Amino acid sequence: MKKKVLAVLLGGCMVAGLLAGCGGGSDSSSSDNGDAAATGEGSGGGDYHFEVVVKSFQSTYWQAAIQGIDAAVEELGVTVNTTGPNAESDIADQVNMLNNAISQQPDGIALAANDQSAVLDSLQDALDAEIPVVCFDTGVPDAPEGSVIATIATDNEAAGAVAAENMYEVIKDTIANATEPVRIGEVNQDATSANISGRGMGFINKMKELIEADGKTVAVIGNQYYVDQVENNGDEGSADVIIEVAVPAQTTVELSATEASNIMNKEDTIAIFGSNQVTAEGVLTANQNLSVLAATPEEGIVGVGFDAGATLKAAVADGTLIGAVTQAPVDQGNLAIHALYDYCEGNEVEDIATDSYWYDAENMEEADIAPNLYD
Repeated sequence: MKKKVLAVLLGGCMVAGLLAGCGGGSDSSSSDNGDAAATGEGSGGGDYHFEVVVKSFQSTYWQAAIQGIDAAVEELGVTVNTTGPNAESDIADQVNMLNNAISQQPDGIALAANDQSAVLDSLQDALDAEIPVVCFDTGVPDAPEGSVIATIATDNEAAGAVAAENMYEVIKDTIANATEPVRIGEVNQDATSANISGRGMGFINKMKELIEADGKTVAVIGNQYYVDQVENNGDEGSADVIIEVAVPAQTTVELSATEASNIMNKEDTIAIFGSNQVTAEGVLTANQNLSVLAATPEEGIVGVGFDAGATLKAAVADGTLIGAVTQAPVDQGNLAIHALYDYCEGNEVEDIATDSYWYDAENMEEADIAPNLYD
């Protein structure tokens, strides 16, 4: 049965500085970002020009988001310049691109931050320049007050929990009947962005809750950032279930595959979760050599992914992964531009939590899911 994280309007939404209007001018020329992996410019002939800084052009997730941005350009008649670094681990490059975007004095900026701490000074600069910023895909919780007018993102903790709930249905009997400790792996591409860390902790906390509710003990080990956030963590030496969290040195499929292989090679591993497209593809890449992913723990290792793309869709369709959770990147890109436009028009803007869906081989063609399974 499909499970859907319902979209809700988040509390505490802000409507800051409406009278100040949009910052900068209406210069619609494309900014010159020599270090950018790619630059996309839409022209609709409108009065507003927006700069967009995405996390990278490395995965098809961001191409899907740009489809939504391009659609908004056509709908609203604005101009948009989109840039992003080569990889999501290129944090300094993204900050430079954000600073360059601010220097263009656009009417607004849409930002998907790779590191929620690294952009704080830049967000203050945007605030000082009276340039409104909409965050999308991931928020910046410690942003200077008033610098971010709205955040448009998946409820990542809830989405991570959906992945855990669906995985647990398949592995719970194995855990209940185990006479020796068993291991569940999680590979996160980073420990810096709010969406990835929220999603990773959502999975960990829900899995821990479900396991403990059935009378077993849990210890979370591995990457210290995630371990430090676990409340009432168990002892690795005596736990019934070990949740091992890995983060690659850089955001690549190859390094994610190395981390996944380290976990999948352990004899007590019964399941593994890749928390975004890059790490889920890393799990699949590791499996090309190991051939251990299976539909049940009795047959091998149960795999669950996140996001979509041709590789993940094929793996879900043929049962290599039991399923995955997809977001709505097209909606996020589209809504980010609409929020900037609305703000510049003097309208109220609010945080929005966009949909996420569990999909598997049985439901991935359904009408409310298929459009979000980008290639």
